[in-house]
Amino acid sequence: MQQRHRDPLQYLNEQIASTQKYIVPFISEYFPLKAGMQVLEIGCGEAGNLKPFLDMGCVCTGVDFSAPKIEKGKAFYSNHPLADNIQLISDDIYNIKEFQAKFDLIILRDVIEHIHNQDKFMGLMKSLMAPAGVAFFAFPPWQNPFGGHQQICENKILSTLPYFHLLPKALYKAVLKLFGETEAKITSLLEIKETGISLERFENICRKNGYNTLVKKHFLINPNYEIKFGLKPRTLFSLFNIPYLRNFYTTAGYYLIAQDTQK
Repeated sequence: MQQRHRDPLQYLNEQIASTQKYIVPFISEYFPLKAGMQVLEIGCGEAGNLKPFLDMGCVCTGVDFSAPKIEKGKAFYSNHPLADNIQLISDDIYNIKEFQAKFDLIILRDVIEHIHNQDKFMGLMKSLMAPAGVAFFAFPPWQNPFGGHQQICENKILSTLPYFHLLPKALYKAVLKLFGETEAKITSLLEIKETGISLERFENICRKNGYNTLVKKHFLINPNYEIKFGLKPRTLFSLFNIPYLRNFYTTAGYYLIAQDTQK
């Protein structure tokens, strides 16, 4: 496990920096952001991704089932000059019956690949969006070198070993046990194996549930890697943007989607 996964403040600051530099411009180019907009982040953790939106005057809501992460987020924002404009909720998004407002922007960054029943979720999201609202997704395709999130492994070899998460489930579990991973960590990694998603599956789910893709980008080098490893982001060359095969070397997909008003 890398040090950044042990230090919530470092991870939060990384989120703030990369969201400000890459995600806000990506969204803004196609959906102008304004003060007063309602922004929801699902799976927000400590809510670092929301700070750039809060800073520009948006009204922000974050939801995460981890109570400790939500409490750290609340402490982080307690002294923010716009602290009254952010609400952090510890709950499962499926359990929340109603919010006070419909959302102009919904954010899921490195979250959709953890959600069970993604079809159901995309249907639920419609009830949360304002009619002219949009949703931003960023996620690693399951088949990419570290799509199994094996970087969270305690074992140093496994945490840097690409593609081994693609092994059959029984063999994958056996390798994790052999290298001394805890039962809790194995359960977490197997759950990710169950919910991992490809670019094609995501796009199919969007179409099936009545969404249009406004813009998408596929990255050979994830924008997150700049602050993590000092690597400059690189989008996928058109020559290599081959459906299905691209999942094995795309490290992040960025999507901005909206409801198809014709359906």
